[in-house]
Formats: sequence, structure tokens, C-alpha cells
Amino acid sequence: MYELFNIEGKVMVITGGTGVLGSSMVEYLAAHGAKMAVLARNRQKGDELIGKVKAAGGDAIFLQTDVTDEAILKQNAEEIVAKYGTIDVLINGAGGNMAGATIGPDNTIFDLKTDDFRKVVDLNLMGTVIPTLAFAEYMVKAKKGNIVNISSASALRPLTRVAGYGAAKAAVTNFTQYMAGEMAIKFGEDFRVNALCPGFFITEQNRALLTHPDGSYSARGNTIIAHTPFRRFGNPEELLGTLHYLVSDASKFVTGTVAIVDGGFASFSI
Repeated sequence: MYELFNIEGKVMVITGGTGVLGSSMVEYLAAHGAKMAVLARNRQKGDELIGKVKAAGGDAIFLQTDVTDEAILKQNAEEIVAKYGTIDVLINGAGGNMAGATIGPDNTIFDLKTDDFRKVVDLNLMGTVIPTLAFAEYMVKAKKGNIVNISSASALRPLTRVAGYGAAKAAVTNFTQYMAGEMAIKFGEDFRVNALCPGFFITEQNRALLTHPDGSYSARGNTIIAHTPFRRFGNPEELLGTLHYLVSDASKFVTGTVAIVDGGFASFSI
């Protein structure tokens, strides 16, 4: 009997695990038997999430981190291996944007704040590269590993406004493909690196941009909906099936891919 989707007992690390999408992933994977190591900045949110997971019978720990700090991440990795013995899966979910790295409708590219652009690239790109190196080292010792990076619709083609975020996420996609070849060729077929690419989901980061306080869509939100064949934003749980596929043996011969979950946004034009 095949158990392609069985993830029970797998040790999974997720960065940015306390956000809207990240916390949904944590709860889902823990409910299916994965041992979750949740990494994020906000300890209060982390402790609350771990409490929720444990109350539901799951196994999880929270570690405060900074995904751009190599020393902290190496310490996180040591603590996780000390507790669980190994690291099977890494989900690079940390990311974000800054106002100074965006170009509003009344601005031009010359209004870009290069320091903010650099910080957005550091958070999204280096915040994927550095954790990958910190945790993949333990995967190599175990002779197997699976990495899932979180890309974005802004990585597939340039979107207005999000200059810094789009450039950083496009680089994450490229890094995903590079690492897929690097890990398999240098360390063997038991290493996979893929990306999950969400379309538009309402999160704390983009809520004010996409909706009004009363919940109605902003002009930006309406433009996105008009270019989404499903005519709505995604719900966090709609990422979970694809994520489950990527972290399980169901995708054992899949590496270097970008799995898009976007209600048709990437395939539609007018």
C-alpha cells in the first residue's frame, strides 16, 4: 500500500511561521503528524501558535529568529536537531515589503528609497538563502532533505508598485532552481528544492493595500480581481494541498519547480 502523502513524524522547520499563511501551514502540517519547528520574530505570536497546536494534539516548538542573521539561524538549527534529531523539511516562509521599496501611482522610480529596496531584498532573498545554508547542512549529514521556498505572483511577471518585493521574489525563484540542481548533483537524488507560489491572499502585510476598512476592495484589489479568473482572493487553506504534495513523497521526483496557486492569475491576460 502506497503512503505517498504520509508526513507523520517528519521534522519540519518553517520560517515566518506566525503570519496568516505560515500559521495555517503550521497547524495543518502538525495535524497530519509532522513535528513543527516554528521560527519567527514575534515570541508572543509564536507561543500562542504553539499552544494552539499542542492543544490540538500536535508536536511543535517555537524559536525566535532573524532570517538574515547566520549566527542565530545556526543556533536555531542546533536546538532543533538536539530536540528532534534531524531536519527533514525546510519551508522558507519569511518575507515582507516596505513602503520605500514600492512605487505608488503618484510616484516614479526616482522616488525609490534604495536603502528600503536593499532591506526588502535582504529579507526576502537573503532571508531564504541564509536559512537554506544553515539547515541544509544538517540535511546533507542525514543524506536527505526537502526545501520549499515561498515565491510570489510578483516573481512571475513584473507587477506595478512592488519594485523591491518583485525583484527579490524573482531572485528566490531563480535561487530555487539553482539549488535544485546544486543539491541533487552534488549530494544525490534524495534532495529536492521547490517553490510554492501563492497568488493573492489577504494577509496582514497587504490588507490595507487590497481592502478598505469596511472589507470592500480597494482600487488595487479590484484590479487584481479583474485579472483573476476565479474572481476572488485565495483562502490560506487553499495553499495546503499543494504544500502537502511538495513536502511529502508524492513529489519524490519533483525538483526545481514552481507550484502556482493563484486562481488563474498567472495564466490570464486581456
